[in-house]
Amino acid sequence: MTIKKTQPDKSKLDQIVTDARRNQELREQSYRGQALKLYPWVCGRCAREFDHKNLSELTVHHKNHNHDDNPSDGSNWELLCLYCHDNEHSRYEEMRFGDSSTGKSSSPAATHNPFADLKSLMNTKK
Repeated sequence: MTIKKTQPDKSKLDQIVTDARRNQELREQSYRGQALKLYPWVCGRCAREFDHKNLSELTVHHKNHNHDDNPSDGSNWELLCLYCHDNEHSRYEEMRFGDSSTGKSSSPAATHNPFADLKSLMNTKK
């Protein structure tokens, strides 16, 4: 007896994806629009001012990093320029996972030096 595999309905999957994207865009437009009405168009970190021409470079940052936490009073939002917003998220990721460039990771430092005896090896061949 062979079990016939049924293919998922592509049009139904496409509709689900389209609905999810539309809902996300509406949610983002909603809190972005509210934040732009509540706060002056100034980056909360570098104090760069924005106008209608460059307003797309001003983002809404969620202070607690939960993008679904959107209180209508704006207490979880701050307006940041693209650069400060990217910097804030980089700092948050470094705090969560450790920063390999400063050696603050959870893995131990290497103690073996493969070139420790290199000079003496180079001198013996001369």
